[in-house]
Amino acid sequence: MTALPLILTVFVACAVEATEALTIVLAAGLTREWRSTFQGMAVALVVLAVVTAVLGPALTLIPLSALRLVVGALLAIFGIQWLRKAILRATGHKSLHDEASAYLREVAAAKAAATQTRRGVRDWYAFTLSFKGVLLEGLEVVFIVLTFGANQRNVGAAAIGAAAAIVVVTVTGIAVRAPLARLPENAMKFAVGIMLTSFGLFWGTEGAGVSWPGHDAALLVLVPVTALVSLGYTTLLRPGRRPQAAPPGGAQAAAPSSKPSPSSKEVAS
Repeated sequence: MTALPLILTVFVACAVEATEALTIVLAAGLTREWRSTFQGMAVALVVLAVVTAVLGPALTLIPLSALRLVVGALLAIFGIQWLRKAILRATGHKSLHDEASAYLREVAAAKAAATQTRRGVRDWYAFTLSFKGVLLEGLEVVFIVLTFGANQRNVGAAAIGAAAAIVVVTVTGIAVRAPLARLPENAMKFAVGIMLTSFGLFWGTEGAGVSWPGHDAALLVLVPVTALVSLGYTTLLRPGRRPQAAPPGGAQAAAPSSKPSPSSKEVAS
C-alpha cells in the first residue's frame, strides 16, 4: 500500500474520534471553565503520549504475520461493529448520533454539576469531563495509528493522517465554536467501517498464510465488495411503506351505501 491511501484512511477514521472529543471539550469549556478544561486535556495528552511510547516499540517486536492476524481480526470486529451501527442508523432502526444533541446534553450536565476546587484545579468537573473525553477518544486514535502503521511498516504516514485530522477538526471547532453537527457523521462512520472491515479481512487472511491475488491490489476489489454488501443490507433493512389499515368493520362499513335512506313517512309506517 502506498502512503497516500494509508494517510487518507487514518485521516477519516481519526476525524470521527476527534469530532467526538471536540464536542466534549467545547461543552466543558464554554459552560464551566476553560483553564480546568485545558488542564484535563493536557493530562490526557500526556497519558496518551506514554501509552504510545510503550505500545509503539512493542508492536515492532511482534512478527509481521502474527501481528497481521491479530490486528486484522480486531480491525474486522471493530469495522463490522461500525458498519452495523451505521446501517441501523441509515435504515431508521437506530437513532442518528447527533453531535448537536450530544453537545446540549453535555452542556446541561456541566451546568448542573457543582464546582469543586482541589489539587490546584478550579473546576474538577470540567477537568474530569475533558480528561475523560480526550483520553477515551485519543486511545482509539492511538489504536488506529499503531495498527495501521505497524501493519504497513509506516507508522509515520499513519501519524501524519491522524495529526492532519486532529488539526482540521480543532481549527474548524475553534472557528465555529460549536460542535461539528453539520458533518455527515453516519456517512463517515459507514465509510470507516467499510475500510476497517476490508483491511481487517485483508490483513487477517494474510496473517493466516493466505496470499491474495495481486497482493495489495486485491484491496481495490475487496473494498468495493464490502461496500456493496453493506449497501445491500442497508437496502434490505430499510423499512418499506406500510399498508394502510382497513377501517373497522371492513370496506363495506367504510363505503357509503348507495341505497337511498328511507323517508320519514316510510319510517313512521
